[in-house]
Amino acid sequence: MYPEDLKYTAEHEWVKAGEDGPVRVGITDFAQDQLGDIVYVQLPDVGSAVRAGDACGELESTKSVSDLFAPVNGTVTAVNEALADQPDLVNTDPYGEGWLLDIEVEDTAEVAALMDADAYQGQLDQN
Repeated sequence: MYPEDLKYTAEHEWVKAGEDGPVRVGITDFAQDQLGDIVYVQLPDVGSAVRAGDACGELESTKSVSDLFAPVNGTVTAVNEALADQPDLVNTDPYGEGWLLDIEVEDTAEVAALMDADAYQGQLDQN
C-alpha cells in the first residue's frame, strides 16, 4: 500500500532520496486521510535550516491543524509552490503533485535510518 522506494517517519512523513542532492518530503496517504480535506499549507522558507523531529510547517484541514516535522537535518532547497493555490493536492496525490518540500540532507545515513514501507505499515498495524 505504501511505495517501496520511499522511507517513512513515525510522524507519517515520507522521504524520497534522489540520486544526488536533496530529498523530497511529503506526508503519507494515511496522514492525509486522517487530516481530512487540507485547506492550507504553511511551509518553511527556502534556505531555512531544519532539524530532524522539529516542526517546520503546518497543514491545516477542515478537522485540525497539524505540524509538519522535518524527517532529517538539512537545508530547505525548494517548496511546492502549487500548494498555495491547490492545498488539496496533498489529499489527491500525496506521493506525487502533493509533495511538500526538498531538503539538502546533512548526513545521508539519516535517510537510511528511516523506516521502510514494511516497517511503516507495521507501525500502523500496531496502532
